[in-house]
Amino acid sequence: MSSYPAPGHPIDIYWRRWCPYCQRLGVGLRLAGIPFRKIDVNHDSEAAPHLRTLTGDDEITPTTVINGNVLINPDVAAIRAALAQD
Repeated sequence: MSSYPAPGHPIDIYWRRWCPYCQRLGVGLRLAGIPFRKIDVNHDSEAAPHLRTLTGDDEITPTTVINGNVLINPDVAAIRAALAQD
C-alpha cells in the first residue's frame, strides 16, 4: 500500500513511463538537483484513482504534489517557485 505524499519527499510526481512531458520534467528536476518521487499511474493500483481526485477526475501526467499543492504539467521553474513558497 502506498502513502501519499511520501514521508521525506516534498515532491511526488504522478507520471507514465511513455509520457514525453513526464520524461522532460524528470530530466529537468534531476539536472536541477531537486529530489522527487515518481508514482507510476500505470503500475500502482492506488495511483490513478488518487490522481483523479487531485485533478478533477482526469489522469493528466505529469501532475505534481508539492507540500500539499497540486501542479498539473508544471515545468521546473513552477516547481522551484512552489518550493520557495514553503
